[in-house]
Amino acid sequence: KILVMSGKGGVGKSTVAANLAVSLMLAGKRVGLLDVDIHGPSIPKMLGLERAHISTEMGNIIPVELGDLRVMSIGFLLDDDDAVVWRGPMKAGVIRQFLKDVEWGDLDYLVIDAPPGTGDEPLSVCQLIEDADGAVVVATPQDVAIAAVRKSITFCRQLNLPVLGIVENMSGFICPHCGKTTEVFKCGGAERMATQMNVPFLGRIPIDPAVGQACDAGGPYVHYYEGTETAKAFRKIADAILSLSAQSTGDAVCDD
Repeated sequence: KILVMSGKGGVGKSTVAANLAVSLMLAGKRVGLLDVDIHGPSIPKMLGLERAHISTEMGNIIPVELGDLRVMSIGFLLDDDDAVVWRGPMKAGVIRQFLKDVEWGDLDYLVIDAPPGTGDEPLSVCQLIEDADGAVVVATPQDVAIAAVRKSITFCRQLNLPVLGIVENMSGFICPHCGKTTEVFKCGGAERMATQMNVPFLGRIPIDPAVGQACDAGGPYVHYYEGTETAKAFRKIADAILSLSAQSTGDAVCDD
């Protein structure tokens, strides 16, 4: 059970969560993807599921299925322009329902996409899933983002949630014509932070315009652009998660 989070918005956290979940699925794993971004759910759009509808069976909510990936998001319950104007207790109640009343079945991994910050949503997840395996923290290289992301690591430590590693997103732009890398937002800031705070560094994901195109088109990037350097970077991060699971003493199975 993996929480994907960041102390800073706009770092591509949902993109990392979606492509990590799909990468794990493509590796033959049974995966659930839970979107707990109540105010700005984007997972349904990224996976081409924005018109999907959830159903219930025997009092349980049935998640939307995409191959061996099971997806749940409040976005399935909203129209395009609906705004969720809720305070903390209502958000916590919905997250509790998503965790307890959704028929996830037997999963190898549950990837949870949290909104930015260290507030109600990630706190509710950590309190409701007492045996969470850890967090993947997403950052971009520039100092202003790193300063906010450091708070996510402190958040995890205060809640005794292991930090599985840091991902540096938007880490350079690789020219598709000449192969040269341009450091649009600098490079290496997240890796230096990982070293300073003594947490693992999972890898860098370079900028690729096709990532945005894939998200808008609702096609998982790692599936449709599997030969690119950016897709290889996503798979490398998934491989690191798979390796951590292999080193554990038990199977990572969720039967919530």
